[in-house]
Amino acid sequence: MAYKRVLTIQDISCIGQCSLTVALPIISACGIETCILPSAVLSTHTGGFKGYTFRDLTDDIPGIQKHWQKEKIKFDAIYTGYLGSTKQISYVKDIMKTTGNPGSLNIVDPAMADNGKLYPGFDMPFVEEMKTLCGMADIILPNITEACLLTGMEFRTDYNEVYIKELLQKLSELGTGSIILTGVSYCSGSTGVTVFEKGHASYYEHRSIAGGCHGTGDVYASAFVGALMNGHNSFESAKIAADYTVLCIENTQGDETHWYGVKFETALPQLIEKLRPADD
Repeated sequence: MAYKRVLTIQDISCIGQCSLTVALPIISACGIETCILPSAVLSTHTGGFKGYTFRDLTDDIPGIQKHWQKEKIKFDAIYTGYLGSTKQISYVKDIMKTTGNPGSLNIVDPAMADNGKLYPGFDMPFVEEMKTLCGMADIILPNITEACLLTGMEFRTDYNEVYIKELLQKLSELGTGSIILTGVSYCSGSTGVTVFEKGHASYYEHRSIAGGCHGTGDVYASAFVGALMNGHNSFESAKIAADYTVLCIENTQGDETHWYGVKFETALPQLIEKLRPADD
């Protein structure tokens, strides 16, 4: 398999095991050259820490892009996570247009909402701009809340397969290629992911672990990208990423001092073992 280069664009939370501090080590461990473009730098993530520092790097992005173009630097995939403003989304769209190799993949995690509501600092103009980014994507990885915001459908916690299929169909109308819808649960004690490609939905169910953990969405998306760039198809990559994320949570349970993230490093050997070449 050819040596691949991925660019991931999201913030750096120096402490907290999320965003770039998750994406860089996980994708690199998968044998992929991982380049980064920080959208902001925070001393910690914002979920539970108080008094954190924040530096917005939006104005640095055009200069970085210009330098890459001068050096003729190209990427085999561009994977975006948390973006802090509509202006950043606009810059990212331009980067996708100018720095991808022929056949490169645009992978978008529209990280902006959960549990039925937008994250603090986001508004509907941001959602509208995110729709345009998703329309440029080959693959998007929304949760159900994000999917509802992107489609205008009512957010529900009690739903069935008909509801999920309608949600997926409306998401596909944004112009995106494949959809990886996370957090799809049809019964108590289990959850899963639905992969929607070419009008066909495939569901992978796994055990649900009570209690949310910070950063698991970033862990999942990063493992998905690593598996995909190793030649696995979307459904196989979604399954590998789900199993890995569950293992990360299990490895963290019982440690009350580690409330701010999951011990994803301890499960990297198992992730790498699952990444045998798809044609072996």
